[in-house]
Amino acid sequence: MEIKARRYRCVPCKAVSTVVPQEILARRLYSASAIGLALALWALAQATAAQVRRRISPAKIVGPTAASGWATLRRWARAVQHKKLFASTPAPRRDATLRQVAASAAAALCASADPTSRGLALCARAFFGAAQAA
Repeated sequence: MEIKARRYRCVPCKAVSTVVPQEILARRLYSASAIGLALALWALAQATAAQVRRRISPAKIVGPTAASGWATLRRWARAVQHKKLFASTPAPRRDATLRQVAASAAAALCASADPTSRGLALCARAFFGAAQAA
């Protein structure tokens, strides 16, 4: 999918600002919604990393080490843990595993979803909540 970004230049100082939709995260290949859904699938639905990758990643060809898992999930969980991703979610316990960190973040994202999504599955609510939290 292609995302249109608008660039604006300040006439007096010549600074350039880029404006994108809210759910687009800086320096991330995936949208906030996709990351929220992936964390919820991995941590709340207890899907394996390989299953999550098949559902979220558009890449159809993966290397031999990626066939059994997805290191990006752990990278995202570490970013949540260090407040570099979804910083508005509550801090997990200090001794929490990465999957527990992801579960904590996914639950917080579910809670921040629009109230009209209450009838949806938790993973869907995490998807919508992540767009709000971005």
